Amino acid sequence: MRLKTKRAAAKRFKITGSGKISRRHSHHSHILTKKSRKRKRKLKDWAGLSSADKRRVRKMLHI
Repeated sequence: MRLKTKRAAAKRFKITGSGKISRRHSHHSHILTKKSRKRKRKLKDWAGLSSADKRRVRKMLHI
């Protein structure tokens, strides 16, 4: 039987061309009025994944 990808993980992470895993920043969905323009701009970008989490996410995505 085929192993199914955890859909929650698939929606939150993406694999870059070089095989690294990237993620979105938190705190960029609501209550944006009190956050500075600079802070919101930084939160827009994709971030790298910490080495402690890489193994767990790879397992969830089956890669």
